[in-house]
Amino acid sequence: MPHGPLHGVTVIDLTEYIFGPYCTQTLGDLGADVIKIEGPEGDRQRGGSKSAVNADMGATYMTLNRNKRSVTLDLKTEESRARLRSLIPTAQVFIHNVRAEAMARLGFGYEEVSKLNPSIVYVHCVGYGSDGPYAGRQAFDDLVQAASGASDLLPRVDGNPEMRLLPSYVADKVSSMHAIYAVLAALFHRERSGEGQFVEVPMFESFTSFILAEHLWGATFEPAVSHLGHTPALAADRRPLKTKDGHIAIQPVSRTAAAKFMELGGIPNGYESERFLNAKGGKAKVAVYYEMMREAALAHTTEDWMRLGEENRVPIMRANTLDEVLEDPHLKAVDFFQLREHATEGTWRAMKPPVKFSKTPASIRRDPPRPGQDTDSIDWKA
Repeated sequence: MPHGPLHGVTVIDLTEYIFGPYCTQTLGDLGADVIKIEGPEGDRQRGGSKSAVNADMGATYMTLNRNKRSVTLDLKTEESRARLRSLIPTAQVFIHNVRAEAMARLGFGYEEVSKLNPSIVYVHCVGYGSDGPYAGRQAFDDLVQAASGASDLLPRVDGNPEMRLLPSYVADKVSSMHAIYAVLAALFHRERSGEGQFVEVPMFESFTSFILAEHLWGATFEPAVSHLGHTPALAADRRPLKTKDGHIAIQPVSRTAAAKFMELGGIPNGYESERFLNAKGGKAKVAVYYEMMREAALAHTTEDWMRLGEENRVPIMRANTLDEVLEDPHLKAVDFFQLREHATEGTWRAMKPPVKFSKTPASIRRDPPRPGQDTDSIDWKA
């Protein structure tokens, strides 16, 4: 099997939960040798959901920890600390999401680690940047979503004034993506200069920059020229449309494309229709527009709309339920969901690394490890 682009890079991974493991799994997919250091109790994400066989191999753990080797060390003991110190000179990346004070007490702060390996890329995944008043506070997805303004988005769409979280651990995963590019950029600098460095990836700042990319909106300028919140993104009617047998999403790129969609759905000349022309004011016209789009969508099945959209160059896509995603024909064709046989957990479903490399393809080489299963196979130098 061809090696991934990070083949030859060793990552010492002391992360758990989601912010961190999502990053290091991706580095593993790209070919890095990821050595997951766990305490005797294991990554706390291991439990919390039904498992095929073992309670410490929960579903979310399985989706975040392939392409890693698991080593169990009790860093409260000098023997385990010595083992970890012996591993550091062999690695290029050291990444953790433990509080800085706790790591310093254990002897694995940046200063201590860089003495053992001056060229190490030392990445600290934190909740809040060390320069601000929130530094050192606990951070989880819910807390960061709330602080970033993300919990104010749904109330702006559906009229329910209650602040709510987005139904995904999106802050954890987005912040992990920031950690990925941080690691890669620091490795690139290391490759050119031989110089390691300390890298801090703050969850709050990372996710806020993601959320406000469009929602900063009028406050992009000082003084603000309008409100915060991207108006098109927060449109209440920005949602899938019902078809005869399911749902589709449509995003017309022009008035011509929208008119064509209405025509295909049995509403020719929608913009010249009496109900549209007689609508008083811009908001009323927008309401009529969405009314006609909903009516048009009901004229065909989802599969027919997929064909008609392609034939007429109208941007249309099926809207899948979570269950339907597993059967999506495109994902099936690209072998996205891959059934694999785990040594202890039986058959499990992995999601293929999505990015394609022509020379150094990403791959799944290791199934998610049991706690400490690779401890004895590591070439300990001490």
